[in-house]
Amino acid sequence: MKKLLALLLALTMCLGAYTAMAEALAPDDIEDTMTAEDGVYELAFVTDVGQLKDRSFNEGTWNGVKLYAAQNGMSYKYYQPANGDAATDDDRYDAMKAAAEGGAKVVVCAGFLQGNALTKAAIEFPDTNFVFIDGWVLTDEEGNALTNVAPIAFKEEQSGYFAGYAIVRDGFTKLGFSGGGGGTNPACCRYGYGFVQGAEAAAKEMGVDVEIKYSWSYGNNFSASTDLQTMISGWYETGTEIVFACGGSMFSSITAAASANDAYVVGVDVDQSYQSDTVVTSALKGLVNATTWAIGKNFDGTWEEIGGVQVSLGANDDAVGLPTETWSLESYTIEEYEATMQALKDGTLVVDDTVYEAGAVADLGWERVTVDYIE
Repeated sequence: MKKLLALLLALTMCLGAYTAMAEALAPDDIEDTMTAEDGVYELAFVTDVGQLKDRSFNEGTWNGVKLYAAQNGMSYKYYQPANGDAATDDDRYDAMKAAAEGGAKVVVCAGFLQGNALTKAAIEFPDTNFVFIDGWVLTDEEGNALTNVAPIAFKEEQSGYFAGYAIVRDGFTKLGFSGGGGGTNPACCRYGYGFVQGAEAAAKEMGVDVEIKYSWSYGNNFSASTDLQTMISGWYETGTEIVFACGGSMFSSITAAASANDAYVVGVDVDQSYQSDTVVTSALKGLVNATTWAIGKNFDGTWEEIGGVQVSLGANDDAVGLPTETWSLESYTIEEYEATMQALKDGTLVVDDTVYEAGAVADLGWERVTVDYIE
């Protein structure tokens, strides 16, 4: 426990340092492709599904890879699994294998679907270190933790709470949540559960009733689709005011529906206000900083602190929150937000971190919130 606390304290300090460096060098200014003269790519990135440039989870993680490479004069490459959104474990493993054989010292693998392929790759390439974003401790056949895999997760329920609380405090009472991963992605489940908790807390304080349409439909592979856009348009047309778009490229379908109905959106993972004027705020997690920090552990001789060790980053690590500089909230103030953040940090506020899959969140006996689960 003492070792873990020391690790998290060091992480908080390092994330702050990396934030300052990121401000000096914007990831968007770094090319997505580069050519290594010797054909060796020292840093690699592998997605599970979804587009690389999704302006959300995949791109946020990729930006961390590019940023570390640019700051340290290293070569980097994105290895996309075959078959796109229909990629299999074998496709993901093949991409990891290509990265390791291509000379990668660190391979960053993003997404909860990476588990099986990453276990196989880590065992086959024990001298290559892997960063598993949104991951968990992987083990070999004998149950031993794979120490060349660093599992980095986030307390998305906290960020979801901030978003749900803020928009209800701002006057929204008819909400929507559209999640990716079909209700089996732990990160999206945490976001959704936290979102409802935050809405409930604000509704109690204000003495109002809140309705939430809650669905995983059309989000299995996190992709945009006409079916998703049609569903969300239907929500808006029947009174929904704002929808939490929780799933990568699904965002474009949801913002299209919002634009057509003069309605609003909550973004996810990164600040998505730059992509659509329908975005009121975004539920953030520190993908760039956490990825950069984890890669650095390979090169500063401290990999053993995170290899095979579960790290879960939240408010006390400055790894979740809302983008106060760009939000368009009108009634909820930055000072009120900072007070809520401090309450979470000092333990006065506790956000339940249970992962409720699919529609279970609708049956938890909310007092002021009614959750309409849509299959």
